[in-house]
Amino acid sequence: MTTGDVVKMDELDRARIFDQHRDLLQAVAYRVLGRAGDSEDIVQETWLRWSGVNPVEVVNPEGYLVRVATRLAIDRLRSAQARRESYVGPWLPEPILTSPDIADSVAMADSVSTAILLVLEALSPLERAVFVLREAFGYSYAEIGEIVDRSETAVRQTARRAREHVEARRPRYDTDQAIRQKATESFLAAAAGGDLKALMEVLAPEVMLISDGGGLAPAPRKAIRGVDLVSRALVMFAGRMPEDPSLSIVQLNGGPGIIVRSGPTPVAAMILNLVDGVVESIHLITNPEKLTGLRFS
Repeated sequence: MTTGDVVKMDELDRARIFDQHRDLLQAVAYRVLGRAGDSEDIVQETWLRWSGVNPVEVVNPEGYLVRVATRLAIDRLRSAQARRESYVGPWLPEPILTSPDIADSVAMADSVSTAILLVLEALSPLERAVFVLREAFGYSYAEIGEIVDRSETAVRQTARRAREHVEARRPRYDTDQAIRQKATESFLAAAAGGDLKALMEVLAPEVMLISDGGGLAPAPRKAIRGVDLVSRALVMFAGRMPEDPSLSIVQLNGGPGIIVRSGPTPVAAMILNLVDGVVESIHLITNPEKLTGLRFS
C-alpha cells in the first residue's frame, strides 16, 4: 500500500479502479471469514461504499477499499461465530478453487489452506484480520492500524498475540506440491476403486477424517480417527456416490484436492493434509451450501 497525491477519480473510470483491486478484496475477505459466499457479499458491499464515495477525498484507492472490506469482514465474522455455536457437526472452511501461482508460493498457499484457516477460527475477529493483513499480505503495522482503526502499538500487540497462537497450534504438513499431487492421485484411485488395502497404505496410522455436512448432507457428526475406521468410512462414502459421478483433482485452497460431481453439480470436496508423504488428516465437505463455488463455469 502506498500513499501519494489525491487521485482525481472524476478523470478515471471508477469501475476499472475497483476491478483492479477486486481479487485482493476477495482474498482478504476469504482469509478473514473462511467462507467464499460471505466474501463475495463483502466485495459487493465494498463496491456500494466505493460507488458513493467523494472522489476528491480518496488519497489511496487501495487503502480505502481494503479498509472498508476488512471492517465489513470483521463485523460479518462476529455474527458468523455466534451462528456457528448451533452448527450441526464439525465446521470446515468453505473450499475454493485456487490458481497455480498461489500453489507456487508457500506463504500464500499456507494462508489459504484449510488447516491454517481452522487454526485462525480460535482468534478473535480483530486478531484474525490483523494476522491476515500482516502475514498473508505484508501490510505494515501502521497501515493495518489505519485499516482497523487502532494505534500502531496496539496493532503490534495484537499481531504478536495472534502469531503466537497460530505458531503454537500450527499443524505440520507437507507443502511440496509434487508429493501432494502424487499422494492425492494414489488416494483417489484407491478410494474410487474400493481398494481397502491400497487405501490403508496411503493413510497414516492415526489419520483423522473430519466431515462437514452442516446437517444438510449425510456426514459423521464427530471426527473419525484411526486408519482402519477411516479407510472403511471412505469406502462406504465411495459406495454412496451418485450414479455416474465424475471425480477430478483440482487446485483447492492452495494445493491438490478432489471434487466429486454429479453432472455439473459438486456433491463433495476433499482436501488431504500430508505428513512425511502419508495422509494425516482428511477434510471432507458435503454441505451443499459450501460447494456452490465449485460448479463448472
